Amino acid sequence: MNDKTGVLLCGHGSRDPGAVREFGALAEAVAQRLPEQDVTHAFLEFARPVIRDGLNTLRDQGNRRILAVPGMLFAAGHVKNDIPSVLNTYMAQNDGVTVDYGRELGIDLKMIRAAGARIQEALDAAPDAVPLHETLLVVVGRGASDPDANSNISKVMRMLWEGFGFGWGEVVYSGVTFPLVEPGLEHATRLGYRRMVVFPYFLFTGVLVRRIYDHTDLVAARHPDIEFVKAPYLNAHPLVVESVLDRVREIDEGRAVMNCQMCKYREQVLGFEDEVGLAQESHHHHVEGIGTDADQAAGGNGQDQTHAHDHGHAHTHGHGHDHGHGHHPYPHADHPLGPVTLKKSAAGGD
Repeated sequence: MNDKTGVLLCGHGSRDPGAVREFGALAEAVAQRLPEQDVTHAFLEFARPVIRDGLNTLRDQGNRRILAVPGMLFAAGHVKNDIPSVLNTYMAQNDGVTVDYGRELGIDLKMIRAAGARIQEALDAAPDAVPLHETLLVVVGRGASDPDANSNISKVMRMLWEGFGFGWGEVVYSGVTFPLVEPGLEHATRLGYRRMVVFPYFLFTGVLVRRIYDHTDLVAARHPDIEFVKAPYLNAHPLVVESVLDRVREIDEGRAVMNCQMCKYREQVLGFEDEVGLAQESHHHHVEGIGTDADQAAGGNGQDQTHAHDHGHAHTHGHGHDHGHGHHPYPHADHPLGPVTLKKSAAGGD
């Protein structure tokens, strides 16, 4: 690699300080593996630094080529639309700086192995030795308004189901689409399995992960005859770090090709036909860099903090979007099993 090629790991961002710290730890692990390069991280929304500031840091360190890796599991709107918009705008405003964009972590055998390791941790810690063929696996996806991204969770679940030899497998989501966690788990209890493993296929902690566990507890309390096992999320598992490094190498070698064959912005996907050709424009300016909940409690960063963040609009990161900035309505917003983002449960707080 060129000595003046830097690496930027682009995160979604969170109002949860723990999630921000964990993403930073992943970036640090990547940096340790690339000692001859400048490596930093930045966020699309909420947390700081924001992506343009991360790009500025690398530019000011003398990097004229920047490899931008989306530190996200699947390619929904953030990966396909929002981050590229920010990167393209930056290049247009900074002559002499080239930003090459990579693909998401995606369905990858290393990521599947990392997920398997987390599930195995949970099985090893479970109190009872229930046979795998009497155990049901439930994989929880974040949920997106992009059916291509949502479908990927089903493939991940199937590979884990078949790889372990579980008796059955199901997929539920934390928001935006359906089925949500509680109705999905309630449905799964009817299948007659002695044990249920609930695995959040999430990179980092946050409100949604905690609510997934809370809603699992709610369903478990109603079904004491079933053993519920809560598996840990992925976090910076060594194989996750390896997957990020693979994406960096792909960009540098010109092999980073995003799978757009089923992208709703480019092809007619069943139920989403009217989204083909929508303008590529980021809609995260209103939450860019506003900081975590802890930052705002401490007085924020000097920006206007009066913006409300719970208007009931179904979206992956839980804040509303009555701002006229181009969110296309999700076609199944009135589905009885979703798709509002998980709310605080009666089982406990955040």
